[in-house]
Amino acid sequence: MSRLKILALLPLAVALSGCNYVVLAPAGDIAAQQRDLVIISTVLMLLIVVPVMALTVLFAWRYRQSNTAARYEPEWDHSTKLELVIWSAPLLIIICLGALTWMGTHLLDPYRTLGRIKAEQAVDQSKAPLEVDVVALDWKWLFIYPDYGIATVNDLAAPVDRPINFRITASSVMNSFYIPALAGQIYAMPGMETKLHAVVNHPGTYKGFSANYSGAGFSGMHFNFQGLDDKGFDAWIASAKSAGGSLGRAEYLQLEKPSQNEPVRRWGTIDSDLYRLILNMCVETGKMCQSEMMAIDAKGGAGHQGLNNTLPLSYDKYARRGTALGPEPTFVAGTCTPDAPQGKTTASITAPVDTAPLLGAGLKRPTFAPLKSSSFFLGQRPKSDS
Repeated sequence: MSRLKILALLPLAVALSGCNYVVLAPAGDIAAQQRDLVIISTVLMLLIVVPVMALTVLFAWRYRQSNTAARYEPEWDHSTKLELVIWSAPLLIIICLGALTWMGTHLLDPYRTLGRIKAEQAVDQSKAPLEVDVVALDWKWLFIYPDYGIATVNDLAAPVDRPINFRITASSVMNSFYIPALAGQIYAMPGMETKLHAVVNHPGTYKGFSANYSGAGFSGMHFNFQGLDDKGFDAWIASAKSAGGSLGRAEYLQLEKPSQNEPVRRWGTIDSDLYRLILNMCVETGKMCQSEMMAIDAKGGAGHQGLNNTLPLSYDKYARRGTALGPEPTFVAGTCTPDAPQGKTTASITAPVDTAPLLGAGLKRPTFAPLKSSSFFLGQRPKSDS
């Protein structure tokens, strides 16, 4: 029978052999500190759970009906010693958990720059961290290395013991950027930027993926993260540059379209302004950037003239955007041009092509008066409104 019991446990052993314990054996200092928090919290809670489970079995056995030797005290109702034990132990554990949570929340804040490489090594302030811009697409990951002028899809690498500064956004729906061996997960949202600071301490190849369901191709939205030594990372950068190709606005708009199980791709050169355009949702030529729109709104808005400041979309982001200004999809036209980026233009706003009537409460269409773009940012009222 003992041999049969051992054989019966074999399927369980086989199932457990497929488990990945990367969360408990990470390769990065941030993930290691997060692991320590999990272990300490679990041990503190077990200080209550284990005694309660043991006492439950003890009481059931000691005060069973057949045990006539057990003390029977029907009038017992209070014990100061028991009350102190019952209330003080959980209170002390809650205090400890609260202190750990407070310290961990501040020390492991993903927006907080790293103070150390590992427990016994501080950050070398003379060396610049690795900057990586991350864009969650449908359904793939775009990584931009602004300092090296390259970009990759579903391929990420970093040198060992060098701080990494991630800037993270998304093109459409919300995703979650997660490399368990490196650090905790953080969300990627369109029109917003989140940050993550991390470091890898051991060479190797580790899994990264999206931890937030985002549609049909979600299951294939994963990538490899490589921890390399300095020579290996330099070779990886050189390999990406030799791949050729350029990632600009037009190429990005094609890449942005939904695709599943995308293979690794690399570009040797990139548009240096691409990430800012993605973040501000204005990659399309002629579209007003989110930052420009907020600047105009902060100065009081564009008045009635702003109602006509629209242009038709060349495509409507796969039928996900509204058509409130007419039967054709439209967007707010930019006050600048690609040849004259934001903050470097004195160009006037020109009247757009009138492709469709405005939909609304039947008000007359306001006349369009060309305005100097600088008047919006200086807070001046247009003469036509005076």
